Amino acid sequence: MDEVSTQLRKGSIELAVLALVSAEPRYGADIVENLAARPGLDATTGTIYPLLTRLKNAGLVETRWHESPVGPPRKYYSLSRSGKRQLAAQREAWQRLSSAMNTLLKETE
Repeated sequence: MDEVSTQLRKGSIELAVLALVSAEPRYGADIVENLAARPGLDATTGTIYPLLTRLKNAGLVETRWHESPVGPPRKYYSLSRSGKRQLAAQREAWQRLSSAMNTLLKETE
């Protein structure tokens, strides 16, 4: 991935993670795999786990341990009430920014 794509993607990973854990509780490796399946949103565990820790410390996600059918228990992340509000705010901001940028890019083709 080139430098421009990397910089654009960095600002969107938090929104993507909040959106994923809003749909259903997810564990870290599942989040990494889900993002990897979406072109342009792939992120390493070295990016996702520190982000999840930061989101937990900020009170935006809650965690629960669940037994795994294979291997050790897994820590699942879900949105807290604050996280739901944050996701709504980020979603609205993203949509405004995306709309404005798409308009600008079309006007300047």
